[in-house]
Amino acid sequence: MSTARTTTRPTWTLHASSRAAAGALSRELDLPPLVATLLANRGLTAADAAREHLAPELSRLHDPARLPGMEAALERLLAALAAGETILVHGDYDVDGISGSALLVRMLRHIGARVAWHLPNRFTDGYSFGDHSVARALEVGATLLVSVDNGTSSVKTIAELAALSIDTVVTDHHEPTPGELPAATAIVNPKLAESDYPFRDLCGAAVAFKLAWGLAQAVSEGERTRADLRELLVDLMGYVAIATICDVVPLVDENRILARFGLKALEATRQPGLVALLQTCNLAGRALRGEDLGFQVGPRINAAGRLGSAERAMEVLLADDPDHAHSLARELDGLNLERKRIERELFDQALVEAQRFADPERYPVTVVAGQGWHQGVVGIVAARLVEALGRPAIVIGLDGKSGRGSARSLPGLSILELMHAGAGEMTRYGGHAQAAGCELDADAVDGLREAVGERARQLAPEGTAAPPLEIDAELPLASMTEELMAQIDRLEPFGECNGRPILVSYDTRLAEPPRVIGADGSHLLLRLRSGDHTLKTLGFGMAERAGELAMGAPLHAVYTPRWNTFRGQTSLELVLEDFRVGPRPSVS
Repeated sequence: MSTARTTTRPTWTLHASSRAAAGALSRELDLPPLVATLLANRGLTAADAAREHLAPELSRLHDPARLPGMEAALERLLAALAAGETILVHGDYDVDGISGSALLVRMLRHIGARVAWHLPNRFTDGYSFGDHSVARALEVGATLLVSVDNGTSSVKTIAELAALSIDTVVTDHHEPTPGELPAATAIVNPKLAESDYPFRDLCGAAVAFKLAWGLAQAVSEGERTRADLRELLVDLMGYVAIATICDVVPLVDENRILARFGLKALEATRQPGLVALLQTCNLAGRALRGEDLGFQVGPRINAAGRLGSAERAMEVLLADDPDHAHSLARELDGLNLERKRIERELFDQALVEAQRFADPERYPVTVVAGQGWHQGVVGIVAARLVEALGRPAIVIGLDGKSGRGSARSLPGLSILELMHAGAGEMTRYGGHAQAAGCELDADAVDGLREAVGERARQLAPEGTAAPPLEIDAELPLASMTEELMAQIDRLEPFGECNGRPILVSYDTRLAEPPRVIGADGSHLLLRLRSGDHTLKTLGFGMAERAGELAMGAPLHAVYTPRWNTFRGQTSLELVLEDFRVGPRPSVS
């Protein structure tokens, strides 16, 4: 059984949206008031911007040629194709790197390139480039290495490759760490200082897709991309959708376009590996949503790299034989179940360790470490600690005198900025504002804790408390119908910067006594009613609050609506974010 959470109940805040703007959108675009409010809450107050969000178009994707390094990258790839060189695609061990590597390998194979691939092992190789990169390039006889989702900071290894006459083309989306860039043939990364690319928040697979797109244009005769390559690019957007949603990049601008059309591509895909993966997740043959990728597909792809070698996941995505693809997909499913078990155990240990650093003023960032902690799940555990404790967290798995860690943060506070302050305590680190990784010596953990804590006090002098629960709109429960949900669906896919709607319904009642469900008895199943209108409602991790509920008492629920498909039947249900019982709570 998990250790009890230490957080207090969040305060409720109603989004300060413009009623006038929402009303204008509702009238001009003929939208239900709630949908117009949701758009306005996401900053889409102009009719044209809202229209584009509701109906994104492929024609609005940005030209790959605008990415820095693209021209040099394509020139080197074309030379390799012409000379019959072996190209090594070098990815990363997470869902972004694996998906991006798979799509690039498929494109290169399609145009007749000699291509091999390599993914580092989390436990023996560590993140990004290293000696393993050089060894693999020499093993396959590669004279050109193309990275996916890594490489921007790999100065040493890329220099070693160059000394062996092996060129490197970097495709990446990570922030460059302070200091020199590697001497690669090309670095294709929208976050380089000299980049004037219109959108900087692509995931790694999307940058690789841009390279594949540019390559398709370059090998086509005439001004139009060849029909077979256009068809392949559409199919490859399925990989991009998986990575875009699972890497938690903002689902705005072209990320939204790639995710939206990528979901459609996955629904129609004939790639045996993707088909097998969707079938294993019970997602085949139905409309896909962002949460399907985030909670079903992505974790299975990630499980291989978290518990061992990411190669199994890559083999699934590249599989051409349906029987082999299904066998591999079932293996990923088993690994994901094992990952969940390990994660539960490690979270309990990390939460107990975190109590040693419970004072939020003294320790505004939770930094915990343990010998033997499974390094494959420290990132998930860090995210759960942020949720439980309301502070940024770094969780480090130690293996003797060294360790690898993963960091997560709260919105508005960059974990990468905090880690810059502790650069002297780590041997390697890198990542994004909300997620990062590091390697360090075991005796440097205390120093890292002090350094990032001091920087957090400078950046957030009033503390790093978790933000209040922000509610999009108040809605009578009786108005939450399947017809309204179909309209809300126009905002899909939901994710970062386009979150699922969070609604509040006051003065509901329980239609029946609450039930505690789940293999570990940690969830609540309710049926809320308002008059004759009832809706199934799930409270994940809320079983400990069952005692607060009472038949006949006013129940005020904050929730997000969603579709649930079970045995071929799809119905509307609610997922609780929080609730109060008794007098109507105040909302700021």
